[in-house]
Amino acid sequence: MFSLLFPYLTAGDEEYLIAELAELGTSGITEEAGGIRAFFEDPSDAQSLARRFSEFAPEIRQEDLIDWEQVSRDAWPAFPLGERFYLAPPWRNTEPIPPGRLRLEIFPGMACGTGRHPATQLCLQAIERCVRPGDSVLDVGSGSGILGRAATLMGAGRVIGCDSDPQAIGIARENYPSVLFFTGSVDAVQSCWADVIIANIDSATIEQLGPELERIRKPQSTLILSGFRTGDIPAGFEAASTMQQGDWLCLMAAR
Repeated sequence: MFSLLFPYLTAGDEEYLIAELAELGTSGITEEAGGIRAFFEDPSDAQSLARRFSEFAPEIRQEDLIDWEQVSRDAWPAFPLGERFYLAPPWRNTEPIPPGRLRLEIFPGMACGTGRHPATQLCLQAIERCVRPGDSVLDVGSGSGILGRAATLMGAGRVIGCDSDPQAIGIARENYPSVLFFTGSVDAVQSCWADVIIANIDSATIEQLGPELERIRKPQSTLILSGFRTGDIPAGFEAASTMQQGDWLCLMAAR
């Protein structure tokens, strides 16, 4: 195995090189302080590739064989979040769970399914606060399904997730079979059904869905709203409390 280091690149050159190197079958590309490094398996290709990209003055280095699957797995350690959750990928299923925490499985590579986005983390912490055993919970715009699964771990009696993207629903069903997911919108949910509604979407969509969310929630219920930044708070909701991470917000609107 060998690598080519491409130093001192402009943003445009970096994008071009990453695309070209991927086409040529690189085993992996890493960013370094001095540029980007691309790895290749066959040492006999080193000089020809160096000549091909000579305008970027690549530096050749012999490398030990790299287990890229293990490198990828090492990049996703398990981690605690909030007071109760312990987020872990499937391959870390033998590691001990810290006392008092609940293992919430995450799926790196799935959009919004890793638990690392600030809005997702805020929603998970709000779920800890708001979901009670036996609650009926609706997750609007469920994506990978991580928030619906978190609600079941907190003891929710029934959890439903909906999303307009059929592919996202297929992934969510595969990841978290304990949650009932369907393709569609909130207009399919019966009135006065939900004790807790979670909507981690965006401000404009939350405002548009506002009347439906009010229809679905019970007289004593909570909305958990996130997916927006401090300068883009959805109108029409009176927050009982808020949480913030960076410039991302989560509103908890009790009634």
